[in-house]
Amino acid sequence: MKAMGGGSLSHKSIRSIFSLMVSIMVILAGLGLGLTMSPIQAWAGPPFLTDDPEPVEYKHGEVYLATQFRYDRDAGKSMTLPHMEVNYGLLPNLQIHLITPFAYIRPTGGDAHYGYGDTEVGAKYRFIQESELCPMVATFPLLEIPTGDKDNGLGSGEVQAFIPLWLQKSWGPWTTYGGGGYWINPGAGRNNYGFFGWAVQRELTKQLTLGTELYHKMSSEDGGESETGFNVGAIVNFTENHHLLFSAGRDISGSNLFSGYLAYQFTFGP
Repeated sequence: MKAMGGGSLSHKSIRSIFSLMVSIMVILAGLGLGLTMSPIQAWAGPPFLTDDPEPVEYKHGEVYLATQFRYDRDAGKSMTLPHMEVNYGLLPNLQIHLITPFAYIRPTGGDAHYGYGDTEVGAKYRFIQESELCPMVATFPLLEIPTGDKDNGLGSGEVQAFIPLWLQKSWGPWTTYGGGGYWINPGAGRNNYGFFGWAVQRELTKQLTLGTELYHKMSSEDGGESETGFNVGAIVNFTENHHLLFSAGRDISGSNLFSGYLAYQFTFGP
């Protein structure tokens, strides 16, 4: 989902919103104490797992300060606290991407750990522009760099890669997008797997966009189960540069009982 321009707020109001978001992160950290850890799944197109093919405009950028939360039936709960995402339009139709996360974990029967997790880098390239009959099409390869401490459960210990294809078509205030790709997931007891998702969103006003997604993730571990789930979310545009994104959902079939995402987004450009 792409943030749109909105009405203006005072700097004091923006600081208040930012302080509220930090407070929510602190509360989530408190709720996480004593809970077990399950792997966090990347939220490809905030606030959803499904991504869109639209890159950030040339010489424009966006920065997210975010937290994501996951509660699984067997593995327990996990979160990033926080993570920062940066996207920048390096060239026309080409966006570069970086996520630097901090993770909190407490395995069942084990000790709690908090620290830097695995770093994500990528590049989104749009090679077909949207027209009246043709959808927009792009690819967005990602690499997960094993910078987290594997022994403490803060990283995978292996380089992982995702190779997707994303499509999008818009009609007035409605936009639909989705696609899927293949995760290369090396390591003992792990499987390579596919992920597929589709989202629909509607711009209600210049300040508010609502959306929902349906996704399917194949099993990533030996003996694991696949997941089919949904999320509903929104983007609130306070100004042309300041935005709030959030979503929540769960599996229809699978182990996830609840997932949540919350982010402050700052957009900039010439």
